[in-house]
Amino acid sequence: MKGNVIVGQSGGPTAAINSSLAGVYRTAKDRGAKKVYGMLHGIQGLLEERYIDLSEHITNELDAELLKRTPAAYLGSCRYKLPEIHEDRDVYDKIFSILDKLDIEAFIYIGGNDSMDTIKKLSDYAIITGHPTRFVGCPKTIDNDLALTDHTPGYGSAAKYIGTSVKEIIRDGFCLEYPHGLVTIVEIMGRNAGWLTGAAALSKGEDCTGPDMIYLPELAFDIEAFSSKVQKLLEEKSSVVVAVSEGIKLNDGRYVCELGQSVDFVDAFGHKQLSGTAAYLASFIAGELGCKTRAIELSTLQRSASHSASRVDILEAYQVGGAAVKAADEGDSGKMVVLVRLSDDPYQCGTEVKDVHKIANDEKLVPRKWVNKDGTYVTDDFVSYVRPLIQGDVSPVMVDGIPRHLYKPVQK
Repeated sequence: MKGNVIVGQSGGPTAAINSSLAGVYRTAKDRGAKKVYGMLHGIQGLLEERYIDLSEHITNELDAELLKRTPAAYLGSCRYKLPEIHEDRDVYDKIFSILDKLDIEAFIYIGGNDSMDTIKKLSDYAIITGHPTRFVGCPKTIDNDLALTDHTPGYGSAAKYIGTSVKEIIRDGFCLEYPHGLVTIVEIMGRNAGWLTGAAALSKGEDCTGPDMIYLPELAFDIEAFSSKVQKLLEEKSSVVVAVSEGIKLNDGRYVCELGQSVDFVDAFGHKQLSGTAAYLASFIAGELGCKTRAIELSTLQRSASHSASRVDILEAYQVGGAAVKAADEGDSGKMVVLVRLSDDPYQCGTEVKDVHKIANDEKLVPRKWVNKDGTYVTDDFVSYVRPLIQGDVSPVMVDGIPRHLYKPVQK
């Protein structure tokens, strides 16, 4: 590698996204990159020429290890949608002039579906103009909805946190008895794909029955049937726990969360901000059945809980970061690194690169065969798929009883 590398982070962060950043940095330096720049707040920050030299922030092995254990996007993130090339070539000319100024040989972008759209457009523009910079995507998303990869870094740690939290919520529900029972609705992230919500089933084991029902956004939600099922369960037990995706919809296409409030905020990619599904359902059930209800939103805790990160997830995140640099160094562009599962027992996974045009703006959904017939729970095959991804722990570096993170005072 003769030139420099630039790396950015985009979209929602994860507990493992900085491990990929560490993998990019270490592999780039090992392969001879003169400098490794970090975009501050992704492609949007790069357009404003906001970047740092990572060697000034990762100065030793302890810094690298702290970075792996630091949640959220160390470089800052963004949700910036590049225009189509034919709509605004000036934006691309500006980006590429900055890349030329920094002598960038490889551009690595860590992110999910929308981030791969950025890689696709930049690599296309490089082909059109004959520009030598190579563009490679590094997968990241707790949603686990990127096409062509077995799973995505970030998902395993989020699934581990969800399984653990739901188990603790179930245990808590049996502490007190209420005259008409207790119903707890746990809202889990997932707009169109239910990979995260399905992970609630990981709480089931010899010492826990698991949630009573699990509802994914892949299937239409029938609120009356849901109420009837809850009522029947309350006749059999005093505490009912239900896991629901934030993105569950009615047959007519409306989000359940829209029944309780208007959803006004829409991001640059046209995604509505979803929140309030559990609150609405808890209120509905309380009114219908007269029981005690609770609504719990795991919210950003699902993606920021680095204290319960999966060791497999952290190692694979580091691995794909390194693989992205390797692919660019060996001439690949317009590609994304994917994880390929080689075996389940023992669990083994490797990396390949795939055409980003077949990944960007696509979504991998939970297969229908991995959900039971009436759409109220995931199957054993789903659990078998997820369980290897949550194995092992990564001990935080503790200072005064609290985890220490790698901190940089350059957030503006």
